[in-house]
Amino acid sequence: MNFNESVKVGLKDKDTHKLVAIFPEKVSGSQKEITKKVFDWYYKQSCSAEDELRNLYVDTIDTDEQNLH
Repeated sequence: MNFNESVKVGLKDKDTHKLVAIFPEKVSGSQKEITKKVFDWYYKQSCSAEDELRNLYVDTIDTDEQNLH
């Protein structure tokens, strides 16, 4: 996963690799910075997000995934 350029990212399930949420902004920076930003955003969306985040990871998303979500 390369975050050197501005990309769209989302959260995916670690087991199924299905897209769970699309981060609403394009992001750039180190993987650690982006992961923190996306996790913080998702955590603010729901009280139960803390438990869900344990099973999620940040990944780039393509146009097809955006259209299906």
